[in-house]
Amino acid sequence: MIERRSWKDLLRRVSALVETYDAKGLVIGLPLSLDGEEGQASRDARTIADKFRLSIRIPVHLQDERLTTFAAKSALKSQGRSENEIQRAVDSEAAAIILRDFITSNADHSKVNHR
Repeated sequence: MIERRSWKDLLRRVSALVETYDAKGLVIGLPLSLDGEEGQASRDARTIADKFRLSIRIPVHLQDERLTTFAAKSALKSQGRSENEIQRAVDSEAAAIILRDFITSNADHSKVNHR
């Protein structure tokens, strides 16, 4: 997970990671409310995704991130982590869940499309 300081800094850091890892796509969490409605945070995520689409040469995807923080905290608690450890690791764990969910949902789509 990369903290956003400025658009220029974010673009530079993400571009470097894309190049270093030869990434084939960028997944950005889409923060929806529990009922699926979009608020300001969702609109901000869409704006950032649009900026990346104009600035980098790989596909940019948005992935629903509802309940990922809750799932991350639950997973870390079940591992016996302390509250302090949970607070330090929750964002990275939630990002891993977002990526896993993206991969899972796209693997299901590709199976249907290739039949």
